[in-house]
Amino acid sequence: MSDPNATPPYDPNSGQPVPPPPAQGYAAAPAAPLSQSDDKLWASLAHFGNIILLIPALVIYLVFKDRGPLVNQESKEALNWTINVTGAVVVLNILGIIPFIGLLFGLLVFAVLIVNLIFAIIGGVRVNGGGTYRYPLNYRWIK
Repeated sequence: MSDPNATPPYDPNSGQPVPPPPAQGYAAAPAAPLSQSDDKLWASLAHFGNIILLIPALVIYLVFKDRGPLVNQESKEALNWTINVTGAVVVLNILGIIPFIGLLFGLLVFAVLIVNLIFAIIGGVRVNGGGTYRYPLNYRWIK
């Protein structure tokens, strides 16, 4: 703790107190680019992560988007798909509360999750094989 009664350092040439030196901050070092194999690995994991919905694709996109071109493209595609699927599941679950037709919406939730599972596996396998994958009927929220 500093003494509140202490006088600041004095500059005898100007007659004014010496300003404190600027604080030395720690800047984050830029992340190293991914190797081609790591780029392909994380891009395919973004698709496989869609099996458990939103979080894996979002984390991979936020962490690795600037570290490799393939992971940027594929994690963005996977994230856009899983945003749509998650939104559909939430809406269908809310509509499932409606009496009599709630069972229909419950079956639609199951169908959406099965389609998501199939497309996530296809996307992950295709990207892991060296290609790219675009989900059908995908509204792209993130450009």
